[in-house]
Amino acid sequence: MPRSVEPDRWLFGTTVALCLAGTVMIFSASAVTAQALYGSPYTFLLRQLVWLGLGFVLLFALARVDYRILRRPVVAYAGVAGSFVLLLAVFALDKSHSTHRWIRLGPAGFQPAEFAKLAVILYLAWFLELRSSQQGPGINDPLRTLLPGFAPVFLIAGLILLEPDMGTAAELVLIALVMFFAAGLSWRYVVAAIAGGIPALYLAIRMAPYRYERLVAFLHPSSDPRGHSFQLLQSLIGVGSGGLVGVGLMEGRQKLFFLPEAHTDFIFSVIAEELGLVGGLVVLLLLGIYAWRAVRVVWNGPDGFGRLAALGITAMVAGQALINLSVVLGMVPTKGIPLPFVSYGGSSLLVMLLGTGVLLNISQQASPR
Repeated sequence: MPRSVEPDRWLFGTTVALCLAGTVMIFSASAVTAQALYGSPYTFLLRQLVWLGLGFVLLFALARVDYRILRRPVVAYAGVAGSFVLLLAVFALDKSHSTHRWIRLGPAGFQPAEFAKLAVILYLAWFLELRSSQQGPGINDPLRTLLPGFAPVFLIAGLILLEPDMGTAAELVLIALVMFFAAGLSWRYVVAAIAGGIPALYLAIRMAPYRYERLVAFLHPSSDPRGHSFQLLQSLIGVGSGGLVGVGLMEGRQKLFFLPEAHTDFIFSVIAEELGLVGGLVVLLLLGIYAWRAVRVVWNGPDGFGRLAALGITAMVAGQALINLSVVLGMVPTKGIPLPFVSYGGSSLLVMLLGTGVLLNISQQASPR
C-alpha cells in the first residue's frame, strides 16, 4: 500500500541548487547586455527572480496537493485543449525574433509550447493508465489507444513546428514515445515510428533553408565562421578558454557580445569559461542527481498514473538538459533549447518547477521497492 512520507529532499535540494547557480550565472552572463539594452545590468536578473518566486510558490502548492487530482479527465482534457487554443493564438499575434512563439501580457510574456509539454505528459499519464487497465483495450490497440493517444500529440507538435520550433516539437514527440513504450508499446511500433520519423525530419530540415544551413555549419564549422557557424564556434571558444578552474566569475569575455544568447541557451559555455571544468562538472553532477532521484520516483510510484507522469517529467527535464549540453559542446546542430533551471527564460523555468512539484508530491506517496 502507498504510504505518506516526506518529499524527496535530495530532489528538492538539487532543484534549489540548480536555480541558485542559474541565477548567479544569468547575472554574470547578462549584465553587460542588459546595461546596453535597458540601461540597467539587473534587468534580466530581476525578471528571472520574479519567475523564480512564482515558480517556487506553485512548486510548494503542487507538492502539498495530492497529485491524484491531476488524474481527473477534466484536467487532462482541459490541459490539452488549453494548449491547443494558446498555440493557435500565437499566430494571431506579432512575431518575436521572426517566430510566433510568444504571448505577451504587457512587459511579461510566456511560450505556450513549454506549458504544452506538461499538459501532454499529464494527458498521456491518465490516458495510458486507463488503456492499460484490465478493462482497457490495451496499449497496442491501433484504433482505441494509438490513434486517440498520439493524435493530440501530433496536433500540438505540428502547431509548434509551424511557429517554427522544430526542437520543442521533436522533444514533445519523443517524450510521448517514451511514455507509450514504458506503458507497453510493442517494439514494432517503436521501430515504425523511428523509420517514419527519419524522412519526416529530413523534410522538415530541407523545407526550411536556415535549418539546412545550420546542419551544414555543424558538419563543416569552418565553412561559415562568421555566419551560421559563428554561435557554435564562439561557444566552443568559451568552453575551451575556461581550463580547470576558469577565468573567474564575472570575468568571462565571450559574453561581451561575442556569444549570442549567452544568458539563455548557451549559459553552460559561460559557466565553463568562468568556472572551468570544475564548475561545469558541478552543474553536470547536480543534473545527474536530479535525474537519479527522479528515476527513483518513477520506480517507486504508487500507481500507473504516478509512474507515467513522473517518467514523462523526468524525460522532459533530462532530455532537454542533454540536448542543450550537446548543442553547447558542438555534438548536435545548433538549436535553441534552454538548460533546465539554469538558463534565463521564465516559461521554461516555470514549467520545470511545476513538473518538479508533481515529482515531489508523487515521491511522498511512494512505496519503496
